[in-house]
Amino acid sequence: MSNDAFDEDLFKKGLEKRKATLGAEYVEKNLAAADDFTRPFQQAMTAWAWGFGWGDEVIDVKTRSMMNLAMIGALGRMHEWETHCRGAINNGVSKEEIRAIIHVIGIYCGAPMALECFRVARKVLEDTGHL
Repeated sequence: MSNDAFDEDLFKKGLEKRKATLGAEYVEKNLAAADDFTRPFQQAMTAWAWGFGWGDEVIDVKTRSMMNLAMIGALGRMHEWETHCRGAINNGVSKEEIRAIIHVIGIYCGAPMALECFRVARKVLEDTGHL
């Protein structure tokens, strides 16, 4: 990591956590696609979100994935929701648990948001052979 503003160990820890959840191929593709404009953000998010946030062992990865689905769904960020839905499956979140999370999103964020989450979840579950 070339930016001295970040802790190399935290970046490495974050990279390990990020790959374990999202898959090494996905993460390596994103890092390889980073250029001088986007690389600092990729590095910062790997160190901060994945190294500091996901690196904290107080909350297990399955619970963290479930929390992420609820929060990202509430924000309506469906590209990221799809990515984290795949990661949630990698972290042991079941189809039934994903459905329950979407129900909560529907209650607190509205039916249109829940319908969008169901649409994306169906695609992910079909793609991963879990539907």
